Amino acid sequence: MRTEGDFIKIHEWLTPLSWLYGLGVGFRNLLFKLGILKSRAFDIPVISVGNITVGGSGKTPHVEYLVSLLKDKMKVAVLSRGYKRKSKGYVLANDDTTMREIGDEPYQMKQKFPELYVAVDKKRTEGIDRLTHDEQTKDVDVILLDDAYQHRYVKPGVNILLVDYHRLIIYDKLLPAGCLREPKEGKSRADIVIITKCPKDLRPMEYRVLMKALDLYPYQSLYFTTLIYDNLKQVYGTESMPINSLPDRCNVLLLTGIASPKQMQNDLSVYNYTLSYLSFSDHHNFSKKDIRTINRKFAELPSPKVIITTEKDVARIKFVEGLNDEVKESMYALPVRIQFMLGQEEDFNNKIINYVRKNSRNSILVKTKDDNKSQNSNNTRNGAGSISFRNN
Repeated sequence: MRTEGDFIKIHEWLTPLSWLYGLGVGFRNLLFKLGILKSRAFDIPVISVGNITVGGSGKTPHVEYLVSLLKDKMKVAVLSRGYKRKSKGYVLANDDTTMREIGDEPYQMKQKFPELYVAVDKKRTEGIDRLTHDEQTKDVDVILLDDAYQHRYVKPGVNILLVDYHRLIIYDKLLPAGCLREPKEGKSRADIVIITKCPKDLRPMEYRVLMKALDLYPYQSLYFTTLIYDNLKQVYGTESMPINSLPDRCNVLLLTGIASPKQMQNDLSVYNYTLSYLSFSDHHNFSKKDIRTINRKFAELPSPKVIITTEKDVARIKFVEGLNDEVKESMYALPVRIQFMLGQEEDFNNKIINYVRKNSRNSILVKTKDDNKSQNSNNTRNGAGSISFRNN
């Protein structure tokens, strides 16, 4: 039986280095607390989604959930750092933008949501300025910051902290002994905390234990989500099929270049398939040697056989040359999305939509005169036009 925190691995011998790392992080946070380093707020709804743990906690599917929630009601932009991209500065994606220019996750979102503004900029404050003032994007109504929990130069109106059920921050340690980017007390900056990747059969007692263990403040809202897999989609074709429709005892080569493939491995293990794994590091750029390895590994498997990979990996591998025809014909992406548990979806949706509407620059999105008054009140708190979820 899987339990919370079961993916955590602590390197105790590195604990002294974690103390030094903690001193550095703590000093930086103190500078922000004292106002020596400045956090800047904006007069547009800004929602940050991130974590305090190195590795995958489900940021992309949660950002995509927010995009799906908001995109039919308002103009949405996603601003990311664009990790491992080959470009510099601010880049606004268009239909011809390549993965190398913006990074795999922004590229994935642009492919899924062509109408979405997707931009990358290491300096998020400058990226927000460009999105809100450039002629091409100045009609934006809300900006979603991808992986920006530690980017404290921006003061978001809603700060969403994701905590992996299998790597709970209360059991982890700071880098390099553990995987925490900052002490677990950093969770206090969050308006919303979401425990992600929860088992679908989580019992009521386990929910209560998790609520107590996280020890959140009254102003913080706690939600639970689990991962849902959609139909397999052929990477180099148009075929689509349910994950459970593969032949019995099918040989599946699971190809991943993500931070935490264990979750996917566990989820696929419930099917009557023979699983093989080929795992690379997060955001891995596939080399010619890697392609030869994939071709060889797949050729060694007896039929029936398929390759299953992630949408993020497709963004990087689809344009690499050298995959043989058999591999291309047999490669499928497994799309993933999130689902709220305990019937929390409506409450979460209402919190987000109400925040955006109350603080929108677009009067069409503001439902009532009271909402307008609330917006004006919030926007006069300081010169930056700060708007905050906690005050709404």
